Amino acid sequence: MHYRISFILVTFICLFGFALAGRAQDANTDESSKPVILYSGTPKKYEIADIKVEGVKNYEDYVLIGLSGLSVGQSISVPGDEITSAIKRYWRHGLFSNVKITAEKIEDGKVWLKISLTQRPRISEIRYHGVKKSERQDLETRLGLVKGSQITPNLVDRAKTLIKRYFDDKGFKNAEIIISQKDDISNENQVIVDVNIDKKEKIKVHEITIVGNKAIKTSKLKRVMKKTNEKGKLLNLFRTKKFINEKYEEDKQLIIDKYNELGYRDAVIVTDSVTPYDDKTVNVYMEIDEGDKYYLRNVTWVGNTLYPSEQLNYLLRMKKGDVYNQKLLNERLSTDEDAIGNLYYNNGYLFYNLDPVEINIDGDSIDLEMRIYEGRQATINKIKINGNDRLYENVVRRELRTRPGQLFSRDDLMRSMREIQQMGHFDAENIHPDIQPDPMNGTVDIAYDLVSKANDQVEFSAGWGQTGIIGKLSLKFTNFSLANLLHPGDNYRGILPQGDGQTLTVSGQTNAKYYQSYSISFFDPWFGGKRPNSFSISAFYSRQTDISSRYYNDSYYNNYYNSMYSGYGGYGMYNYGSGSYNNYENYYDPDKSIQMWGLSVGWGKRLKWPDDYFTLSAELSYQRYILKDWQYFPVTNGKCNNISLNLTLARSSIDNPLFPRQGSEFSLSAQITPPYSLFDGRDYKGYYTSTGGITQDNRNKLYNWVEYHKWKFKAKTYTALMDYQAHPKCLVLMSRIEFGLLGHYNKYKKSPFETFDVGGDGMTGYSSYATESVALRGYENSSLTPYGREGYAYTRLGIELRYPLMLETSTNIYVLGFLEAGNAWNDINKFNPFDLKRSAGVGVRIFLPMIGMMGIDWAYGFDKVFGSSSAGGSHFHFVLGQEF
Repeated sequence: MHYRISFILVTFICLFGFALAGRAQDANTDESSKPVILYSGTPKKYEIADIKVEGVKNYEDYVLIGLSGLSVGQSISVPGDEITSAIKRYWRHGLFSNVKITAEKIEDGKVWLKISLTQRPRISEIRYHGVKKSERQDLETRLGLVKGSQITPNLVDRAKTLIKRYFDDKGFKNAEIIISQKDDISNENQVIVDVNIDKKEKIKVHEITIVGNKAIKTSKLKRVMKKTNEKGKLLNLFRTKKFINEKYEEDKQLIIDKYNELGYRDAVIVTDSVTPYDDKTVNVYMEIDEGDKYYLRNVTWVGNTLYPSEQLNYLLRMKKGDVYNQKLLNERLSTDEDAIGNLYYNNGYLFYNLDPVEINIDGDSIDLEMRIYEGRQATINKIKINGNDRLYENVVRRELRTRPGQLFSRDDLMRSMREIQQMGHFDAENIHPDIQPDPMNGTVDIAYDLVSKANDQVEFSAGWGQTGIIGKLSLKFTNFSLANLLHPGDNYRGILPQGDGQTLTVSGQTNAKYYQSYSISFFDPWFGGKRPNSFSISAFYSRQTDISSRYYNDSYYNNYYNSMYSGYGGYGMYNYGSGSYNNYENYYDPDKSIQMWGLSVGWGKRLKWPDDYFTLSAELSYQRYILKDWQYFPVTNGKCNNISLNLTLARSSIDNPLFPRQGSEFSLSAQITPPYSLFDGRDYKGYYTSTGGITQDNRNKLYNWVEYHKWKFKAKTYTALMDYQAHPKCLVLMSRIEFGLLGHYNKYKKSPFETFDVGGDGMTGYSSYATESVALRGYENSSLTPYGREGYAYTRLGIELRYPLMLETSTNIYVLGFLEAGNAWNDINKFNPFDLKRSAGVGVRIFLPMIGMMGIDWAYGFDKVFGSSSAGGSHFHFVLGQEF
C-alpha cells in the first residue's frame, strides 16, 4: 500500500513537470516567432509588406493607416524615424488614448507591421450645471462639445478657456469650471460629460482713484470711461459697474483720447493697477502725466495739385491759434461727411493718402505739414454680388450707383448700400462692401456681401368686436414676379413666381353676417425694368350690415348708450352700441347696409432735383358708396361717387427701413376731386331749409359726386445720440410733425368722406375707405372725432427715444418712450396748432419677417376731450403690421 501511494505521487509530479515544460516551450516558440529589434544596433532598411490595424471599430482600416503616413511598399528604417513620426501623428490627432506599432514579421528584407490603437470615448450626453438656460444655449454654440464627438484633453482645455472668457465678459471674474466625465453604462466606449460651473459673484468696481490730473477734473475723467464705473454712485445708476479687463483697457484709451482732444498730445497713463478690495469688488488706481497743452501755429500743404491749399484749409477748419485737437484733426481728414478724404475719394482718387507730420514744435506751438499723395484715379472694374439667393441679380444691380467703367466714388458706394437696405430683402445690419483696389492697373473691384432674409408676410388675426369674432387673413408677397406668372418651373419658389421684387398683397377680413372686406394690390418699383418709375394698381370691396331699430329700443342698449356717451356733449361715438353678440344676432337686419368698392392706379418717379432722394407720385382713384338705411353717414340711402387725383412729393434719406438711426422722411400730398359745384350750375344753398335742415332727396343729390381738396404734410427725423457705426445698438431720437386739412369748394357741399378719424391706436376700422385713421396714443379710438364732430383738420406732434434690444436677420426688437400731442377740429377755421391733447408712454416693437411689425404701447392721456376726462387716462394700444 505504501509503495502504491508513492508511485501515484511520483507519477503526478512527473506529469505536472512535463506540462510546465510544454507551456514554456510553447511560449518560447511564440516569442521566438516575433523578430527581435535591437535599438542599440545599426538601423536596417526594410520594405513594408503589410500593415494591419486593431482596436478601432468606427473607422475603415485605410483611413487609420492613412493617418500614420505609412504605406505598403514604403522603405523604412528599423528602428527609425518613420515609426516614431507615425506614432506622433496619431497623438496629434487626439483621437486615441494609446498607440503602439509592432513588427510582426521580418523576412527577406520585408517587414509586417501591426498598429494597435485605443480609441478615446465619444460623448453621449452633455450636462451643464450652475447656469441659466440662456447661458447654456450660448455656451453650446461656443464650446464645440457635440454629442457623438470624441472627447480629448485639448477639447476639454479649450472648453474651460472659452467658458472662463465668457463669464469674464459678464463680470464673473472668479468663476470656477470643472469638466468631468463618467462612463455611460448603456453605451460602450461613450461617456457622459458634466460641465460644472460656479460663477461666484460678479466683480464690480468699488473705487477709482486718479492722480496727477489737473486740466480735467477726476469726476469728468470717470464719466469719460464708458464701461468701468464705480458701484453705489447715483450718476452711474444706468451704467455698467462690472469690471472687465478688455473694457478697462478701452476706457484707458478713451482718457488719453480726451486729453489729446484738449491739446495734451503728450498725455500718458504712467502707471495703473487693479487690486482686490473684497471678494466682490476691486479698486482701480491710475496715475496720469498730462504734459503740456499745445496749440496749432502753421499748416502747410505738400503734394496737392488738384485742389488749392486755400480750399483744403477751408475744409480742415483748423486755424492758427486753435487748440491742437488730434481727434478733430482725424475727423476732418477722413471720417466727416465733408472731410478732405471724401473730396478725393468722391472724385475717383481711391489711392489718395494724407499724412499729417509735426515738423516743428516750438514751446507750446506745433507746425503741421500735410503731405498728400494723390495718386491716379481709380476706375471700377468689376461689381460682384454675394449672398443673394432671392432676387434676380439684375434687380439688385439696378439699385446700385456703382457701375463698371465709372470712377470710384465713396458717396456712390454708400448710396448703393442704402438702396440695397431699402429693398427689404437683405439684412440691413449685415451689408458689407469688399473693396479690392489694384494700384498697378488703376482699377478697383467692389463686392457687396449680402445676407438674404425672408420678407414675405402672413398676417392672421382674430379679435372680439362689437358683433362677435372678427377674423383677418393677409398675405403680402414682396418678391413677386408678374412676368413669370404663366411660366412655371424654376421661377416658382413657393406658391407664386418670385425674383422681380414686385409686391402682391391679398387680404380679407370678415365677421360673417355683419362685415366683410377684401382687397388686392400690386406694386412694381421699376415698371418696365429700365427706370425707377413705380406702378401700382389696387382694388377693394367691403360690405357692412346693421341691426334693426328694435335693438335701439332695448333697455340694455339705452342704459349703455346713456352712460357711455353722455360725456361727449350728446354726440354718440361712431360705433353703435356694445351689446353682447347674442343681442346683435337677435336683431340682425341685412336690409341696412353700406357697400364700398374702389379701384386705384398709381405711378411714381424718382427725381434728380433738388436731389435724388425725392420722389413724385400720382394716383387716380375711384370709390363708390352704396348706402341703404345707413344712419351713420349724412347720406342714409343713395349712392355716392368719389373720383380723385392724389399728388405726393416725398423725400426719404433714412439708413434702415426697420430701425433708422439717421436721415429723415417727409411727404407733402394733395388729393383733389373735380370742383363739380363750380360748373354744374346748381344752387346748393337752396338745398337747405331756412332752419338749416335738408331733405334726404336733396342730400342724395348733394353727395352724389363727392368733392373736396385734401392736404397733408408729414415729417420725421432720426438722430443717433452716439456714434452708431461704432455702436449699432445706440439710442435714437425720432421726432415727428404732421397735419392735415380737408377743404371744400362750396361751403354748402362739405364732404362727409375722407375725414380724419383721430385718437387711439390708429388701426383701421370698419370705415377704412371712408375716413383716414390717425393715431394719438393715450386716448380712446375716435375719441377726438366722434360722430357729429368729424375731423376736417388735425395735427400731431411727437418725439420718441428708441433703443434696440436685438438687430438680427430674423428679428428686430426695440423699446421706446414717447411724448405726443395732437388734436382734431370739425371746422378748418378753428384749426389751432397750440390747442393740443397731450400724452406720454412707453412701448416695444418686434419685427418678424413672416408677420411684420408688432408691438404694444402703454400711454396716458393728460387732457380732457369735449370737457370729459373719460377718453384719456391710461390706455394700452396694440400694433400689428404698421408703425404709429
